[in-house]
Amino acid sequence: MASADAAPVRLYLASTSPARLATLRAVGIEPIAIPSHVDEEAAVAAAGPLTAAEMVQFLARLKAEAVLNPATREDHRIDGLVLGGDSAFEIDGQVFGKPHLPEVARERWRGQRGSAGILHSGHWLIDARHGLVGQAIGGVAAARVQFADDITDAEIDAYIGTGEPLEVAGAFTIDSKGAGFIERIEGDPHAVVGLSVPLVRKLVRSLGVEWTGLWNI
Repeated sequence: MASADAAPVRLYLASTSPARLATLRAVGIEPIAIPSHVDEEAAVAAAGPLTAAEMVQFLARLKAEAVLNPATREDHRIDGLVLGGDSAFEIDGQVFGKPHLPEVARERWRGQRGSAGILHSGHWLIDARHGLVGQAIGGVAAARVQFADDITDAEIDAYIGTGEPLEVAGAFTIDSKGAGFIERIEGDPHAVVGLSVPLVRKLVRSLGVEWTGLWNI
């Protein structure tokens, strides 16, 4: 393990998700955020049948690897750990990613109010210290989300009107306006924001780096 007194190890986040950035900053880590530019829908279609857990793990790996690929990455010199992440919401046997369109988000919300589903959050961590690509490790965290049964159509329309649910898995958040529509969460609450802090800590330590060695705030 690297000494906690050594210079902080830099964490590169293969995402520009505001929720993931806020979560890392809240635990003392200011990452370097790099968009991965992975075509998620095309990648999943080419991969064939995947469970929700397999899909988020697969996409998290693709995103982390894309940031390290000299042919596709932006002009960044990598010296640290690269973290990719992806999330999907599973309800009644169906797997949902980001709705993108208001009409899609509206249909989902009308179907999921009063119901419960599982938010799967995949993580892939690559050791790229000193610019050398080394060991990689991944994991999936999950949480069961119960929605209130008294959510009105007017509330759904107002929520969609904010634009918040359009670019998040499952068309909801727990760290912003969507929080009022969620009655309870069972499991890792960080998984619902797309980045499980306890799981990332375990992955970091598995690569021989102390969790506290990432603290740079």
